[in-house]
Amino acid sequence: QAMEGAPRLKPLVAVCQVTSTPDKEQNFASCARLVREAAQRGASLIFLPEEDTAQTLSLAEGLDGDIMARYTQLARQCQVWLSLGGFHERGQDWEATGRIYNCHVLLDPHGRLVAAYRKTHLCDVELRGRVSMRESSFTNPGTQLLPPVDTPAGKLGLSICYDLRFPEVSLALRRAGAQLLTYPSAFTFPTGSAHWEVLLRARAIETQCYVVAAAQTGQNHAQRTSFGHAMVVDPWGAVVAQCHEGPGVCYAEIDLDYLQQVRSQMPVQGHRRHDLYGTV
Repeated sequence: QAMEGAPRLKPLVAVCQVTSTPDKEQNFASCARLVREAAQRGASLIFLPEEDTAQTLSLAEGLDGDIMARYTQLARQCQVWLSLGGFHERGQDWEATGRIYNCHVLLDPHGRLVAAYRKTHLCDVELRGRVSMRESSFTNPGTQLLPPVDTPAGKLGLSICYDLRFPEVSLALRRAGAQLLTYPSAFTFPTGSAHWEVLLRARAIETQCYVVAAAQTGQNHAQRTSFGHAMVVDPWGAVVAQCHEGPGVCYAEIDLDYLQQVRSQMPVQGHRRHDLYGTV
C-alpha cells in the first residue's frame, strides 16, 4: 500500500530501435525480444517503429492476420500497451486497389485493438543521388486523424514518420487534448541526419507535448540505410532519452505535472490568433 503523501510514480515508456529486413519472422523475433525486455524494466507503454519499404506488398497482411495476432498475444503476455507504428496493412480495398495502408496500431494490455491510424501524408521524395521514395506508388493515404487515446502515460496522439513534417497534424492533435505525440519512423540517413531531431523538438515545443519517436536503424537491405536515433523529447523541447547506433531501447518517465507546469507558465495555446490564421 502506498504511503500517504508519497510521491506519485511516473509512468515509464520504452522506445524501440530496430533494423527490419525482408525476413518477417526475424523482424517479429527482434521486436518481441525488445518488448519483453522493456516490460521487465517496468514500461507500461512500448513503442515500435514504422516498417521500412523492405516490407513489400507480398508480405503485407490484414489486421486480422497472423502477425497482428502474435503482437496481440505479446501485449497480453507482457501486460503492456503496444504502439505498432507503421504496420503494412492489406485493407478491405486490397483486391480493388492493389495498395496497402501504412497503419499505426495501438494495442492495450488485453490485446485489444484500441486505435488504427492510417498514414495521411505519403512520402514522395526525390533527392538526386541520395534518396528516391514514392510511397504513393504502393500505399493508399488515410482519410482522417484520430482523437488522442487515453493511456497510462497520458492522452496519446498517433502519427507516422512523414507526418512529422506537417505541424498542422501536431497542432490538431494538441487541440484535441493530446499530451503525448508519437512519430514511429523509418527516416533515411540523409533526411534523418539533417532534420530528425530538430523536427521532433519543434513539434514538442509548439504543442508543449511529450514527443515519442521509435525508429529504424542501420542497413535494412541493399538499397536502404535508416538513420536511427529513436528518442523522447519533453514539453520544453529537451531530449530526455535517445538510442544511438544499433537495435535497442531507451526509456523515459512521463511527468504530466511538469507538462502542465510548462503549459501554464507559457500558455501559447491560449495566445493563438485563430481570427488571423484559422483553426487547425
